[in-house]
This record gives sequence, structure tokens and C-alpha cells, in this order.
Amino acid sequence: MAESGSRFTMADFLGTIGDTVRPGTARPVVVRAAQLQTLPAGQVHNPTTLSIAGLLPTTTFELFRQTIPPSLSSDMQRHHHETVHFVIGGHGHSEIEDDTEPWSAGDFIYTPPWTWHRHYNDSDTYPVEFLTIENSRLLNLLGVGRRQSAGLATLAEARARFKENPE
Repeated sequence: MAESGSRFTMADFLGTIGDTVRPGTARPVVVRAAQLQTLPAGQVHNPTTLSIAGLLPTTTFELFRQTIPPSLSSDMQRHHHETVHFVIGGHGHSEIEDDTEPWSAGDFIYTPPWTWHRHYNDSDTYPVEFLTIENSRLLNLLGVGRRQSAGLATLAEARARFKENPE
């Protein structure tokens, strides 16, 4: 059976729909906290710590644990993929294009595709912890994944650096 290409037929597609679904064989099904892989600081472009659950066999999305130290922020960045941050602990605010929104533990932060954004830890004492979920793997598989970082720049500085004007 062809999954795509010139030999693919509608019968092939319809043949995949059935009453019997075999369980997936991808493993591991659990990745322990100690198995998270911390990205090198030089590749993150900001003072946050990003640890990826890279051993999970996901094919369309990526999972990270992100820590923002007290009084610091992530970088001003944008990317083609969507991102959702679940705030595990702490409080702060996010700049997403021209919107500024406060958040705290238990909240979800949505970053739409190709929007400049930056997340701030508003505490002088405690770190912010996020569970970050993004569909970057899917876009990378399709060959359309892209990221830009303006470092610790402001929104206006990022727009000027990448020569764009707000709509």
C-alpha cells in the first residue's frame, strides 16, 4: 500500500480506516526529569534554562521545561510554530507583539505563529517554571520551520533590526 505518491489511491486511504487499531510501539513512554537534556546556553540567546524532553518519540511536537531566573526574561523572538507555555510556578508577564499580559502559576500562555514575544519573571526572589509545548517538529518535518531571535532587545528594536513596521 502506498502512503503517498503516484501509486497512492483512494482505496489505500480508505483501507486505513477500520475497526481495529493497533497500539503504537513508540517508546519510551516515560522520560524522567533527570533525563531531560539541557540546551547549551550559547544556543538559547537568553538567561533562561531550556531542557528538552528529547527522548520522547514525538514526531509533531516538542516539549521543554523552561526556567526563567528571578528578575530576568527570555529573549525577544518569533517563530513559525505555535507555542503554549503552562506556568508550573511563579508569576510574570509576556509581551506578544503589542499586547502585554500578566500570568501566574496554573495559567497557559499562547504564542501565535510569527509573533514577536518575550516572557518576563516579575519576582526578585523565585524562578518561573514553564512546561513549553510547541509544534516545531511538525513544521521542521515539512521544511517550513524558522526562528528569529533579537536577543534581549525590545519589541521596537527587534522590528527595526529585522526592518519591519507594525501593521
